Amino acid sequence: MFHVIVAKAERYKNLINGQWEESSSEKTFGSINPANKEEVVGVFQASTKEDVKRAIESADRAFESWAATAPSKRAAILDKAAQYLIDHADQFAEELTREEGKPVNAARGEVIRSAQTLKYYAVEGQSHSGETFPQDDPDMDVSTRLEPLGVISVITPWNFPLSIPARKIAPALITGNTVVFKPSSETPLVAYRLVEALVHGGLPQGVLNFVTGHSSDIGDSLVDHPAVKAVTFTGSTGAGERIQRNVSFDTRTQMELGGKNPLIVMEDADIELAAKLTVNGGFNLSGQACTGTSRVIVMKEVKEKFLKALLDKTKSLKMGSGFEEGVMICPLASEKQLKNVLKYIDIGKQEGASLLYGGEHVEEGDFSKGYYVSPTIFTDVTPSMRIAQEEIFGPVIAVIEASSYEEAVRIANGVEYGLSASIVTTNLKTAQRFTRDIKAGTVKVNRTTTGNLMNAPFGGIKKSSTSTFRESGRAGLDFFTQIKTVYVGY
Repeated sequence: MFHVIVAKAERYKNLINGQWEESSSEKTFGSINPANKEEVVGVFQASTKEDVKRAIESADRAFESWAATAPSKRAAILDKAAQYLIDHADQFAEELTREEGKPVNAARGEVIRSAQTLKYYAVEGQSHSGETFPQDDPDMDVSTRLEPLGVISVITPWNFPLSIPARKIAPALITGNTVVFKPSSETPLVAYRLVEALVHGGLPQGVLNFVTGHSSDIGDSLVDHPAVKAVTFTGSTGAGERIQRNVSFDTRTQMELGGKNPLIVMEDADIELAAKLTVNGGFNLSGQACTGTSRVIVMKEVKEKFLKALLDKTKSLKMGSGFEEGVMICPLASEKQLKNVLKYIDIGKQEGASLLYGGEHVEEGDFSKGYYVSPTIFTDVTPSMRIAQEEIFGPVIAVIEASSYEEAVRIANGVEYGLSASIVTTNLKTAQRFTRDIKAGTVKVNRTTTGNLMNAPFGGIKKSSTSTFRESGRAGLDFFTQIKTVYVGY
């Protein structure tokens, strides 16, 4: 439930049919600073099903004209929007940190990457075209056309509240689709800034519509309307399954969901590198990344040496507000996240895992107003424990011992997710075997499980994805177009 918050924070509106307007509910909610829960970053519309319906109908009306717009004109709008993000990078980074909590240098990097994403698709989208096919009739040509789908619902999470929407909205728009965009209710301000940039770029009215609110109130309305031809969603597996049940049979879906990402440390690994990769993959952004390292499967021979290196590096991590220099452990994004992480830490203790480090709700001094949990390392974890099976989405790492490569891969694959995985080894044969044996959509060798290139496909398998269409890169355009095969006889 949303609560009306009376505060001096600026009030932001929905965008429907090119007009900024308040919700028909006349209710609002506040976006809260996770480093200082007494600060309201902004006040946003608690939208209704009727608001969503109007947004979808607006996008539907705008579709025909936008689909007929020259690709170069669409590209120019994306380019202008990208420059707007760059010109306001410092302001938007500060707002992102206040709203989501991540270090401000990482926030600024996200703003710049989002601008680069818009520019990337402005170029790639103009060369995304069909094929011609050889055949035996000299008086006939056979080719394919790639055509836009129609109205796209874009539903995004709070952990990368600018870059994830950018990598969905940019390919949708450049291929001629119209969009209804609902961001996470934890981070609506920075999502608003992306919409603001695209409006500044010159989008015609109705092409992009923006509604804020809680998924429990408007989520179903965003996906079950007959005019919605596709839904692109990033979030929890449970929410993704609900969307899949509610869409029409002819509505296309693209979902990037949960992860329980392993990093395997082989007996020949560079231990210092393995510890560094674990810390960066598991604790950066306080573990709030879908590709974050949550399980470390380490060979028995090097386990003690690895744990010592990991403990030394973890103890040196700085916790604090995202505006403090050198901070890696920032606040969790919300009170809900805090409670969830603390719940799993208690589960780990109850299951019999050994708490090697951390696991505390930090509330003293400057931390008293924020949602802070110290970086947490569990050892003596067995593969069947809940902390080794379920997504936690926080700074919690489970260390699992293995006696062979085969056992390590079996443990790594023994979860319902398959998003990202990595191995640390100096043996090229082992590395090559791993890229073949591991069941994950993103596979890395001697690198963190986190991070993906803007120009390379991204996605998971098993319950980490619908395993249909990938995001990012040139492959990210495929979801937003359909193929028409054309036979022309002379």
